[in-house]
Amino acid sequence: MNMLEKIQFQLEHLSKSERKVADVILASPAQAIHSSIAALAQESGVSEPTVNRFCRSLDTRGFPDFKLHLAQSLANGTPYVNRHVDEDDSVEAYTAKIFESAMATLDQVRQSMDMASINRAVDLLTQAKRIAFFGLGSSAAVAHDAMNKFFRFNVPIIYSDDIVLQRMSCMNCNEDDVVVLISHTGRTKSLVELAQLARENDAMVIALTTAGTPLSREATLSITL
Repeated sequence: MNMLEKIQFQLEHLSKSERKVADVILASPAQAIHSSIAALAQESGVSEPTVNRFCRSLDTRGFPDFKLHLAQSLANGTPYVNRHVDEDDSVEAYTAKIFESAMATLDQVRQSMDMASINRAVDLLTQAKRIAFFGLGSSAAVAHDAMNKFFRFNVPIIYSDDIVLQRMSCMNCNEDDVVVLISHTGRTKSLVELAQLARENDAMVIALTTAGTPLSREATLSITL
């Protein structure tokens, strides 16, 4: 990850004071590059040692090293937008934020995709005699959309957001089936169990999930986002 992505990723793990520093930097990363540690500390309402702790929490040697990494991220054309819609935003402002956020996220995913995994997933899906798309909660909407699109390929498609029906389907899988499990967190116990159940019945399991999660480890193939 580049420095801006690291800051976003670490936000929930930072202390309250360090979070203030992160918010100031994310609000105006270009300005932070030209700030002194004293100026950044004052704008954030924290002490200079807090700024240094924040920088070291991001695997840099201190404030000068942090600024160098931040500058490299911006110089490389890193897509970054302020995703936070503020209460006093105008219609034009929050509309622009929503679209820019979606476009930046898509571009970030595009750049991080593992093409070997995509190629392998295509092989598995084109050889399947039956494909199942399962997800729970908001991931179920993604699975439902996948079902609608894959109907066009004249392959039997199964979709359900009911965990009992999902389990029954996985229990009746065989080596000709591919089960696609969708979970952002990759930690939903029911979906991890579905992956185990499908593989026990010789089906191939493709997980669309976060790297290093229980679901990604249980799947035959993981497309990590």
